[in-house]
Parts: sequence; structure tokens; C-alpha cells
Amino acid sequence: MKKLFEKTTINGMEAGNRFVRSATWEGMCEKDGRPTARLASCYRDLAAGKVGLIITGYAYVRPDGKQMPGTMGIHTDDPAPEMRSLTRAVHDEGGKICIQLVHAGGQTTVKMIGKRPLAPSAVKVEQFNEEPETMTKHDIDEMVAAFGDSARRAREFGFDAVQLHAAHGYLISQFLSPLTNRRTDDYGGPVENRCRFLLEVYRRVRLEAGPDFPVLVKLNGSDNLEGGLDLNDAVFAARALDNEKIDAVEVSCGTPVSGEKGPVRMKVDNPGKEAYNLALAREIKKAVRCPVMCVGGFRSLEVINKALAEDGIDYISMSRPFIREPRLVSRWQGGDASPATCISCNGCFRPGLREGGIYCVVDKKNKKGA
Repeated sequence: MKKLFEKTTINGMEAGNRFVRSATWEGMCEKDGRPTARLASCYRDLAAGKVGLIITGYAYVRPDGKQMPGTMGIHTDDPAPEMRSLTRAVHDEGGKICIQLVHAGGQTTVKMIGKRPLAPSAVKVEQFNEEPETMTKHDIDEMVAAFGDSARRAREFGFDAVQLHAAHGYLISQFLSPLTNRRTDDYGGPVENRCRFLLEVYRRVRLEAGPDFPVLVKLNGSDNLEGGLDLNDAVFAARALDNEKIDAVEVSCGTPVSGEKGPVRMKVDNPGKEAYNLALAREIKKAVRCPVMCVGGFRSLEVINKALAEDGIDYISMSRPFIREPRLVSRWQGGDASPATCISCNGCFRPGLREGGIYCVVDKKNKKGA
């Protein structure tokens, strides 16, 4: 039986338990992508709170892949001192930290990057703010190289692992989805072709980071959109990665336009609303040999332990509960088994835009009133 607080190993990386802090945009980096001392402190708090593995907010591999202000960039060697300070802050507390690599593709804007966004196809879909430019084969090759270079930097900067963001409608996800990938070449059409970009990115990342460096992927189990990636496609992609020795798959769902079935759902206020990606993760777990992480609405130990014991899930990923309670794992391990206090209001993300960093607005309001 899998034990929640036991130590585990992913390709040589030892994690203190089966809890993962799922990647979360924090809005705490400089305009050029350098992490700030505030972000390092945020990760230090999570490590001190005994989160087994911390996955950073998405870090763009090229400047034209940036989506939001205050996002981390790993497209250059320039921020090496700040990056090493960040990873050291986590390691000093005995934690492990994985950087998530992303290119936003068609989900960024001219306003953000100063030019027309790149995507698999120049299509007008709700998920894009404007019609992007179709990537050429040369563009694809350069993008694959950018992911590889970023993975090499990650290892040099002291990160313990990298995660490829192949979910939530970003560039890799755009190649996987028939809704955003209308190509007629080797990168479009049947699912085998739509997986080609993901596999090329993975192979390059593995080459640059090395066989002994953990490489993870965040994958949609479904886009929850008509005409988008479905579970059958997701299982095919997960199995293809597993055959090439991916180290773990984190299962999520949805895009920014998936509505109530998007990645970040509100009003998760009872056990019946928790673990909303568990059915998808369960099917992917059946298809692969590597560890599977599941994210999406976990709030109580009852649901978490059931996912491990009965559904075969290997790791539990959470995001918003750790914004309000960075020491939640410590609390649970210490014997206080009451559910996470997060109310799933999504208010934590608003300060990231206004004030340069996310935080729990409910908790802050309560403290002011105390």
C-alpha cells in the first residue's frame, strides 16, 4: 500500500513524501524573467512546510513564449545567480524543486511579446486572443532546441528536475489538439503526428539534461472542448512518452476556454467535488509504467488516501491550498487531519497582476480583521 508520507524516488531524485506543489503562476519575477527574493522566499516556505516536490510556475523557454507579467524566464544564462539563490533556498530546507518549461504559443499576445504569436496553425479559435502565425519546420526545430537549452540551464542552475508543460492549451498542447493543430504535414492529422512535436521536445530535453536527470510532463487528460484533445489521444501521448522513459506524468485538464471544466475550478467545498481529474488520471495510469501525479481539487486526506490506495495514483498535486497554507503537509503529518482551508475562490491570482505577487486574499482579510 502506498503511504502518503513515505519517501519516494523519481530517477534518483528523492522526495520526502507524495505531495507535489503543482505549477502556479506567481507573478514574482522581474520583467526579464529573473526570479526575485520574494519568489525564493515563497518556495522556501513550501519546502519548510514539507511539500515533497515543488514545481515552479511556468518558465518560458523563449521571450516570445511569455504569456503573463512577472513570469520566470529560462531562455538565457543571465539570471544564473538569482536562479541558484532560488534553488539553494529550497535545498536549505531539505526540499526538491522542479522547473516547468513552457512556450505559450498562440495563447500569448502581440502586446506581451511585441510580435505575432507562433502556433501550430493560423486558426481563429476562442482560446487565442488573436490569430497566430503558422510555425514553419525551421520554427519547430528552433523551438525544440530552445526547450533543450532551457533544460540544460535548469540542471546547471541547481534544479532537481524539469517538467514539460503539455497541458492547458499552451504550445505543446496546441500541437496535440486537433482543434488548434490543422497541419497537413508530419506534425498534424492523426494522433501519431500530433504527438511528434512533444516527443521531439522530450528527446532534446533528455539529451541536454542527461539520462540521470528527472524529466516530467504535465499532460491534459482531456481539453474538455468540442474538437479538442480527448482521453484516447491523451492515453496515446502518455504511452508514447512512457515508452521513451519519461519519469512521471502529471494529469490535468482543460484550457482557459473550457468553462466550468477548466483547469482551476471554483467552489470545491465538499469531497464530492474534489479530485476532478481523477478519472482521467486513472485511465492514464493503466496505460503507463511510470509514476502518475494527479492535480485538481484535492482538499481532504480522505480523498487523497483513496486516490493512492484505490485508484493507483502515485503523487497528489495541489496548488491553491498551498497558497493559503504553505505548511499544510506539515499540519497533516503532525496529526491535524482537517481539510485544507482553501475555499477555491481564485482570489489569490488577482494580486499577482495588481501587486506583483499572488497571495490568499481571504487569509489576508481575516488577519486584518483579527
